[in-house]
Amino acid sequence: EPYQSGHIEVSDQHQLYYELYGNPKGIPVIFLHGGPGAGFSDKDKTFFDKRRYNVLFFDQRGSSRSTPFGSIKNNTTQDCVKDINKLLDFVGFDKAFVFGGSWGSTLALVYAIRHPERVSGLILRGIWLANRYAIDHYIGGGIKEFFPDVWERFGKLVPKGELPAKYYLKQMLSADSKTSDKYAYEWAYYEMSFYTIQKISGIDEILSTFSYKSMAILEAHFIANNCFLPEDFIMQNIDKIKNIKTTIVHGRFDFICTPVQAFQLNAALNNSKLNIMNAGHSGYDPENFKMLKKEMRRITS
Repeated sequence: EPYQSGHIEVSDQHQLYYELYGNPKGIPVIFLHGGPGAGFSDKDKTFFDKRRYNVLFFDQRGSSRSTPFGSIKNNTTQDCVKDINKLLDFVGFDKAFVFGGSWGSTLALVYAIRHPERVSGLILRGIWLANRYAIDHYIGGGIKEFFPDVWERFGKLVPKGELPAKYYLKQMLSADSKTSDKYAYEWAYYEMSFYTIQKISGIDEILSTFSYKSMAILEAHFIANNCFLPEDFIMQNIDKIKNIKTTIVHGRFDFICTPVQAFQLNAALNNSKLNIMNAGHSGYDPENFKMLKKEMRRITS
C-alpha cells in the first residue's frame, strides 16, 4: 500500500494521479512508466525494497487514473518533463534516481538531459531512443521481419498510402465508440503479441492488467508527432549526461526496442553498465526482473 496518494494539478487541463511507496526516509526514486500512456501498476512496486527506497509513482498525462483520460491536449514530451519537476517539488525530492523502461527510458533520458542536476542516477530497461530508426522499426514495418503475421493483422486496417500511427490515432479519437475501441484494442494487441518471450496464455488476459486504451491513444499520438523531439535528440545531446551513473538492462530478444539502441547508448556514456539478458521486452521476463533488482541495489549503494 502507498503511504501517500492523490492527484496533483499540473495544468488547467491535467491532474496526475500519484503514489508514494516504501520508506518515507528512504532513497528517493521516481518511476517512469512506459507506453506512453500505460500508467503504473501495483506490480511495478515489486522492483523495489520498501524498506530501502522512497518511490514516487505517477500516471503521466492522460494515462490510466490521471485525468482527463486519454487526453492528447497539451500532452507532449516537454509537458512530461515539466510535470516531473512539479512532482519532485511537490513530494520534496531535490534529486532522485530515475527508473524507466521502454518509453520510460526515453523520458528518463530526455529528463536527465534537461535537468541533470536533479538526477542521482539512471536505471533503464528496454532502451528506446525515439529516433527515426526506432519509430520505423516499431510502427513503420520493421517488425514484419520477425512477426509477419502480427504485422499483417495490424497493417491490414490501414488504407494504402496512410501512415499507421496517424490513421490509428484518427480512428481511436472517433466519436463512434465501437470504432475507437476496436482500433485501441488492435493497437494494444499488436504490441502485446511480441512483448515477452514467456509463454502467453492469452493476450486478452494481459490487456486486462493495465490501461491499454490510454496507452494505445497516447502511443499513437506521440509516435505520429515523432515524440515531439528533433531527430536523434537523445544521442545528439548525450554529452550532457555522459557522466551520470547509469545502468541499462535490455533483453536480447526485445522486438519492440531493438538491442542495438542499448549498445549505442552505453557506448556514448562514461559511467554506464550494460546488461544484455536472455529475455524479451517485458521488465517481468525473469532475467530482466532479477537483473533490475540487482542493479537497483548496486547503483544506489
